[in-house]
Amino acid sequence: MRVCAVDYGDARTGVAVSDPAGLIAGHTEVIKAYRPEAVAERVAAIAREYGAGKIALGHPLNMDGSRGERAQKAEAFAELLRGATGLPVALWDERRTTVDAHRILRANGKNGRKRKEVVDAVAAALILEGYLAWERGQAAKTSGAPQERE
Repeated sequence: MRVCAVDYGDARTGVAVSDPAGLIAGHTEVIKAYRPEAVAERVAAIAREYGAGKIALGHPLNMDGSRGERAQKAEAFAELLRGATGLPVALWDERRTTVDAHRILRANGKNGRKRKEVVDAVAAALILEGYLAWERGQAAKTSGAPQERE
């Protein structure tokens, strides 16, 4: 099943959709909108277009794990997404994804304005990557497959 990941922001929101097998990011895009309702409508359209069965929404917790204003905005946006899509929405800890996205883009020669235009989509892909890895781990636990020890 495809999963849609969302890095919600005030002006730009990154979206990444997995491949049909739910293994890697396929489609990515940046939604440029200020109204949460407009963003939710566009995410719903993307989810329908690609046949996503669930959404992983970045949950920007503080570094100590506490919930701040940004996390509360994400929680409110999760409710909008549930209503707009009818899909389950999982809040996914996104600490450092934007920082990592900037690092990845800088390492690949994207600077300044070029980086600003795509960083949210890269952050959404990182959220998606983390969520999909977690899902695979959950599936392995329930399948009875032997688990590696750390």
